[in-house]
Amino acid sequence: MVTLKEIARECKVSPTTVSNILNGKPKVSEETKQRVLETVDKLGYRPNYIAQGLRNQKTKTIGIIAEDITQFSTPTIVEGIMSRCEERGYRTIAKNLRMYARWSDSWYNNESSYHSILDPTLKELESIRVDGIIYVAGHARMIHCFPEDFKMPAVMAYAFSDNPKVPSVVINDKESACEMISYLVSKGHRRIGVIGGKENNIHTQQRLLGYQKALYDNQILFNPAWVRYADWEKEGAYQEAKALLETDVTAIFCMADRMAGGVYCCLDEMGLRAGKDIAVAGFDDQDIAEYFVPGLTTMALPLREIGNASADLLLKQMEGMGEEVPDKIMIPCRFIERSSVWQI
Repeated sequence: MVTLKEIARECKVSPTTVSNILNGKPKVSEETKQRVLETVDKLGYRPNYIAQGLRNQKTKTIGIIAEDITQFSTPTIVEGIMSRCEERGYRTIAKNLRMYARWSDSWYNNESSYHSILDPTLKELESIRVDGIIYVAGHARMIHCFPEDFKMPAVMAYAFSDNPKVPSVVINDKESACEMISYLVSKGHRRIGVIGGKENNIHTQQRLLGYQKALYDNQILFNPAWVRYADWEKEGAYQEAKALLETDVTAIFCMADRMAGGVYCCLDEMGLRAGKDIAVAGFDDQDIAEYFVPGLTTMALPLREIGNASADLLLKQMEGMGEEVPDKIMIPCRFIERSSVWQI
């Protein structure tokens, strides 16, 4: 392995001069700088970040732990983290726990299985001396991830940590759902059905609160018969749409675009059309939403913004900027209007 001393000897300068040039420090002539950089390139020098970290107590490296990179929300969050870290001169190391690939959704309440994968990953990142860790969850819930005595700066993205020292960056599900229902009301709809995911899921619960708030704000009486649950699945939403249509709703709010697909299938089978006979609204703005016919009005998840904010929050902790770090940041979704909602 090529060393700084070899570069210095080749260029007839001191190792300190080479180090200053590679670290972007000034007070070096342009001629010397170019000679050193050309020699670095010629000899194929690569810095030893671990050794640098041992000397400096910082490696300028951030660890990212993803529950499963295949979850539709995760890649964009990770990209948001990486891009912000890159802007600030930090490298990133991403670890994919592959939780859903390993155990589907059967691991949520299995602490033994969960920690059998998580704990070695935390130890590995600690051993290579990352400066901080961002944990990217597959969906919102309270997670026992970082122990109370965890020494390293950390942030939870897309979920909540049970460690009060670890801040969270999450979607503002309640206000975003309220905005969508208020939009439906503005279009004249007052009999609005809703299809949620899992009944005990935080996303479902918060979006239901937003639905109820919008009804209350618009003096519409809440009707429990208008609320159905479909476990986030298209097939379940297909069945629940049939039940809602029997209650004479004029609009159906789906808490996920995937479930809106089931509502579209149900309407098509009954000879009805979204945006003409029944208003349909979604949530997520997954790629499929704009390809529905008609295009689905929905809420776009602020995934990149969550990644950016998570990185900012972690760097504030690490760099000790003197600013108070909030325990939670809630980011609203962005309203996307297409053609699936009609004016009464």
